[in-house]
Amino acid sequence: MRGNGPWKVAAGAAAIALLAAGCSSGSSDDDETLPNTISIGISEPESLIPTNTTEMNGSSVLSSLFYPLVRFDEKSTPYLVAAEAITHDKANKVWTIKLRPGFTFSNGEPVTSDNYINAWNYGAYGPNGQLGAYFFSKIDGFAAMQAVDPDGDGPKKAGEPKAQKLAGLKKINDTTFQVTLTSGFAGWATVMGYDSFYPMPKAAFSSDGVLAKDYGEAPIGNGPFKMKGKWRHDSQIQVEKVADFKGTIPKVDGITWKIYQDQGAQYADLVAGNLDVQTKIPIESLASASGDLGNRLQKSPSSSFAFVGFPTFEKEFSNRDVRRALSMAINREDMTDQIFLGSETPAKSFVSPVVEGYKANTCGDNCEYNPVKAKQLYTAAGGPKDIKITYNADGGHKAWVDAMCNQIKGSLGINCTGVGEPKFADLLKKVEKKEPVGLMRLGWVMDYPLMEDYLGPLYTTDGSSNYYGYSNSAFDDLVRQGNDAKTTAQAEKLWGQAEAILAQDMPVIPLRFGQNVFGHSEKVTNVSMDLFQKVDIYKIEVAE
Repeated sequence: MRGNGPWKVAAGAAAIALLAAGCSSGSSDDDETLPNTISIGISEPESLIPTNTTEMNGSSVLSSLFYPLVRFDEKSTPYLVAAEAITHDKANKVWTIKLRPGFTFSNGEPVTSDNYINAWNYGAYGPNGQLGAYFFSKIDGFAAMQAVDPDGDGPKKAGEPKAQKLAGLKKINDTTFQVTLTSGFAGWATVMGYDSFYPMPKAAFSSDGVLAKDYGEAPIGNGPFKMKGKWRHDSQIQVEKVADFKGTIPKVDGITWKIYQDQGAQYADLVAGNLDVQTKIPIESLASASGDLGNRLQKSPSSSFAFVGFPTFEKEFSNRDVRRALSMAINREDMTDQIFLGSETPAKSFVSPVVEGYKANTCGDNCEYNPVKAKQLYTAAGGPKDIKITYNADGGHKAWVDAMCNQIKGSLGINCTGVGEPKFADLLKKVEKKEPVGLMRLGWVMDYPLMEDYLGPLYTTDGSSNYYGYSNSAFDDLVRQGNDAKTTAQAEKLWGQAEAILAQDMPVIPLRFGQNVFGHSEKVTNVSMDLFQKVDIYKIEVAE
């Protein structure tokens, strides 16, 4: 997920989901003083429509409003949640999903097969422009929902896709539906744990395939909480417990997702007891956090991957030797030690260590600090004498971007400037429009625990979070072959070969693998965060 992917992803992923990790002082609210309610800090989400939410802030809110088909255990193995059974044929091509009976949306509508089919069709239909559309691309009929019909034969007008529905979705009955993929994919059950695969109620649509205008301001979900009022942009999003919820029941009665535009202000609220959870301690507070918070400062594994992308479609960065040289000009160890105080580790691979199939140092020499070789390579390739690195200022990235620029200046003897965009959404809009932003600060948190999630969305030619215009047909083919493999072990071998191509082409500079470094107030206990950088809303509780 843009991490925060997509960018999940970091965002996240991811995503990617591409990651937007920080955020402005959230406003206080009288409801926060009610018993058994908590507050969690986030940045302003990009969207709260499941098929359009591909970054961490919106994804976190959706996790309280919706209940997925599957969740993941500590070994990243999917287990059934809203699904009662998920089965498939020998070819891993036809998947049958049986829903648990008795579930309803927060407005009382029963959850049926139609709610999944309608939501997925909406997400996959090209003209709807949903950021999560890519994740439906493995379902049969997806291409026909994107392709333009130049002739406009029959009922379709010229320029419209040939189909409005996924051919691979079939209703068996109210609680069972079938998904047919274009080719077998052993990891499909894992993929269905992602946000884009949530159901949406009838109330979400004003007519067949047309989303109600204000649905994204107060989404109705099938999860343990429901919206309390509407999304108060740049301020807060409040949710309250759903009565008689049929799934796992949280221990708190409500959550205020407080929206910040500055991580420092968020941290000040945390220390003062005006915020219950901050999911990422800002860089400038890492040194003092232990003294400020004591045992309320915690760490746990995360799937986050920080990197900088090249606009490969621009001439000055189209030469891969320029990209390799810039990667070699960076001292990752110094950055992680001095800026992040060891809270993150140098990344020299493109896939996170938390997923099966990870291999260390797949980037090889291209990710080793070698200023002499870097300058030789950069000069020979005719690299630009001035570069900029654009980042989102609401994510607390200035310190490390400035440090990275200083390293590049020292190694290559060129000018390097960090440029901050106010919000993650501002940066994303410029990147999507291919406006000149120079190198792009990006991040990814996995959407689902497979190697493929660090490869397909980010680097395939049609990847949902491929903002750098990278395209390599051999890479695309290997990712596709991995998807078609009959076992995950076979898939990981092929995906590993695809990763080796990235190590040669260097469309991005791998920088850091992160961990969750978070803090909480004295008001709450049993606070934990998962690999997806989300607070476990089912375990957290108000201290007695």
